[in-house]
Amino acid sequence: MNHTPCVAIGLSLLSQPLWAADGGFFEDAKASLSARNYYFSRDYSDIVGANPQSRAEEWAQGFILDFKSGYTPGPVGFGVDALGLLGIRLDSSPDRVNTGLLPVHGDGRAASEYSRIAPTFKARLSKTELRAGELQPNLPVLTFSDIRLLPPTYQGVSLSSSEIDGLTVQAGHLSSTHLRNEAGDGKLNAMLGHVPMRQAESDAFNYVGGDYAFNANLSSLSLWHGQLEDIYQQSFVGFKHSKPVGDWVLSANLGYFTAREDGDALLGDIDNQAFFSMFTAKRGGHSFGAGYQAMYGDSPFPRVFANISPLGNEVPTYEFAYTDERSYQLRYDYNFAAMGIPGLTATVRYITGDNVDTGKGFEGRDRERDIDLGYAVQSGVLKGLGIRVRNAMARSNYRSDIDENRLILVYTWQLF
Repeated sequence: MNHTPCVAIGLSLLSQPLWAADGGFFEDAKASLSARNYYFSRDYSDIVGANPQSRAEEWAQGFILDFKSGYTPGPVGFGVDALGLLGIRLDSSPDRVNTGLLPVHGDGRAASEYSRIAPTFKARLSKTELRAGELQPNLPVLTFSDIRLLPPTYQGVSLSSSEIDGLTVQAGHLSSTHLRNEAGDGKLNAMLGHVPMRQAESDAFNYVGGDYAFNANLSSLSLWHGQLEDIYQQSFVGFKHSKPVGDWVLSANLGYFTAREDGDALLGDIDNQAFFSMFTAKRGGHSFGAGYQAMYGDSPFPRVFANISPLGNEVPTYEFAYTDERSYQLRYDYNFAAMGIPGLTATVRYITGDNVDTGKGFEGRDRERDIDLGYAVQSGVLKGLGIRVRNAMARSNYRSDIDENRLILVYTWQLF
């Protein structure tokens, strides 16, 4: 489905002076437009021969229009949000598709463009908000994954309440999804570890849970439950804590998941328990991290396709979440503001995993090294421009080796 005319109309409407009208609906309205230029290259270095695709490489331009109204006056306030998305192909070919940036037609070629515009209706009473329409939940059991040209969305209803200080409770019912490189809606699928399970579709994802912050917001506890109907259900308990110690800030992030099949069990029996931990020490511009992650049970970690997982060792290429896997991470971040260069950041990560039950009679092993550099222009005519460069190297004895490069440029205009 092509929504380009709708996007153009939306841009025209939002350029009008909505803020001039009376009432909170217009006075509190905000809109931004982001232009995202994305180059993605992934070389499957261990694949040889003429038949398998050994490289995915594309370049595309995206536009993200984000409009958020205020609320009408009265005990119950009403509002409308709108999201407009447009993706344009800059470079691709049939032997380099499937980067996740662009849709792929039946003839194996990437679409020249794709677009979408969709509203979200909202109502607020006190500190409780009901939303219906286009949703972008970010939950431990359904992590938001804006990691390609355009963000994914879901269609459904959500409820969020913060009536008790420190406690936020949420629940929702999602009936379909718009994937990151598609214009239309579709049913929901699952992934088990790194493997998409396209043979089974679900009509809904349901969730309920909450986060409670205490100890002057230095600590938080999370309890969540998610259900991908007739495929799997998953529960989560998490704990975060940070503590200043002299010039250092020490923090810990711990989480534990349990998952099993649900309803008609369209993917068969599912048995997974996952533990992750990440410990961080920060001082000045330096941040040192170490993490441990472990899978238990007879199945890999389940999640909704094609989202990232919330696990501590989820990184750009591998997720270290296959059956029985144990993995370890070392991470270093530096914020160059400490050297008088605000906006410039760097990250280096190394993760290694073993003990994987491959089902092929041998122990699976994998490792990944990532380097990220980012810079956000702080002032002047280019303020709002962000640049990010990423290089990843991943090796495994049971799945494809990958060498990956990404270059992302984002410029955001605050329309009003």
